[in-house]
Amino acid sequence: MLLAFGAAAQAPHPAQALITRAIAASRVNPEDGRRLAEQALERARAEPDADLELRALLVLCEHYAEREHTTAQALLARASALLPRAKRGSLRAGMLSCEGEIQEALGENAKALATYERAVSVAEAEGDEEMLANAAYLRGWLRGVLGDYALGLIDLRRAMALYEKLALPEHARTAVNGIATVYNRMGDYAQAQHYYEQTLKAQLAAGTQREAIVTLYNIGRTRENLRQWDGARNDFATALEMSRRLGYARGEAYALRGLASVDNAQGNARLALQRLEEAQRLHARLPDARLRAQIELQRGIALRLLKRYGESVAALNNALAVFRGADSLAELSATHAALADTYAEMGDWRAAYDHQRRLKEGADRLHARQIDQRVASLKVEFDTAAKDKENALLLREKAATEAALEQQRRAGRLQAVVIALAALLASLLAILALRHRRTSRQMRALAMTDELTGLSNRRHLLTQLAGMIEKSGAPPCALLIADLDHFKPINDAYGHLIGDEVLKAVAVALKGAVREPVLLGRLGGEEFLVVLPSSDLEAARHAGERIREAVAGIDARRWFKHRTLTISVGVTVAQPGVDTVSAALKRADEALYAAKAAGRNCVRTRDQQAPLRLAVQRGAA
Repeated sequence: MLLAFGAAAQAPHPAQALITRAIAASRVNPEDGRRLAEQALERARAEPDADLELRALLVLCEHYAEREHTTAQALLARASALLPRAKRGSLRAGMLSCEGEIQEALGENAKALATYERAVSVAEAEGDEEMLANAAYLRGWLRGVLGDYALGLIDLRRAMALYEKLALPEHARTAVNGIATVYNRMGDYAQAQHYYEQTLKAQLAAGTQREAIVTLYNIGRTRENLRQWDGARNDFATALEMSRRLGYARGEAYALRGLASVDNAQGNARLALQRLEEAQRLHARLPDARLRAQIELQRGIALRLLKRYGESVAALNNALAVFRGADSLAELSATHAALADTYAEMGDWRAAYDHQRRLKEGADRLHARQIDQRVASLKVEFDTAAKDKENALLLREKAATEAALEQQRRAGRLQAVVIALAALLASLLAILALRHRRTSRQMRALAMTDELTGLSNRRHLLTQLAGMIEKSGAPPCALLIADLDHFKPINDAYGHLIGDEVLKAVAVALKGAVREPVLLGRLGGEEFLVVLPSSDLEAARHAGERIREAVAGIDARRWFKHRTLTISVGVTVAQPGVDTVSAALKRADEALYAAKAAGRNCVRTRDQQAPLRLAVQRGAA
């Protein structure tokens, strides 16, 4: 994330314009940005200005942090020596941000997070919104990498709001990309892809080529997670072509890694190795430990496909060491899976079993973390929104109270109208209280309702479900997760307006298929949750069949001629006082996965005693 310096020095200085141009150029061609920053540094020395010299050093430090960490550290040392002469004390936050980026590039994530924490504290203490936005972005990004999704989203949204306030749209778009990446890591690939594609259009229109390369790679990564190999290949190939035109070595290396992953998935291991060798040559100039590990992971997979097992194990163990140090659960699980496959082909079943066990443990941890963090992020989002609304109401009440006091002061001077003014004030307060109560009810209803379908929304569902499951001694309740089959092709072929009409019709069908008392709502996208109090697995399965039949009975001819609507349902039962929300949702989700794997348009169940099966990769729903 490039530093943006919006406040100009009091007296015009030629270095100021050069710094502004350097920051803008870095998003189009990083080398142009570097040259402009070096020119700014020379001018700031020729006409001494400690603040501008320090700013130029920080722009250069940012550039080299992801390329040559020794050069970046040398620039940081020069900035540190210059800081006592600077008037803008908050520039120390910029120095800490760059120091954290160097540590992150070297794979020292714990140190980097602590450094970003200090950067945020300094920027807050100095009241510098620009430095605060940069530090919050960096901290939010790293929190997302480390799996702290809820807090990561808070930081990234805070950074985005500050960038918008400072009229820095390109920086705001980069923050949106960070939010999309967190959604990607949470497993919400559709939402991530939507954000990425919106950002890419804006970046290409603005001509910010370097940022567009990063977004293209992220879109390819999302398609890779969805196993959409042809689409992923196109995205990575375009990112590679653009990186080569710009001479952007880091972009080239990442794009080559992505193409190698697609080659491995499609059985072309020799081509994958060629791409990875080129990526390694480029990476030799880059201090990026995580990229090195990702290259080693794909290299290990390619070597296994070529039956070069010893080399495959060595490469995968190299990757494992880096991912373990960074506590990157998703990459750790992928590496254990690759090692299990390699050892199985070697005939070393004990080692294969050990890595398969670690894969399962990691996958369970990741799944639980994703669900818990989704719930946490929704809670934080709801609490923050409620607090903002409460503060707005308090400010309104304060203004009304001040107006009333002013009226009372005037009434003191005009005793003849005291009674009338007092009556008017009482009426005003009564009206305000009535409006406050009415508005609070409306806001609560909105906060708990999905505006498209009119059903309960995700936060209301999860809050109610938590209350039911955490109540020890209560009767069991059944959970049904229903997911509309092949919904994305409907959106793609007929547009989101038709897709919204379909979702509304499905919501009506679900209402008619279940009996009171029942908790029914939309989890998100095309996914619905039904909670049946005091219900066993068999009764819940029958309810799932009624839902399936109700959706299949929708007359879809009003929207399209050659399609019908079907839905898949996963069913489980939660035992209050024993189960957790995460565990119950996970079982229902596993049953849903089984229904999808069985060909869709069916109901599958999962009870508490059923053995856990290995995670199934979920394709387009």
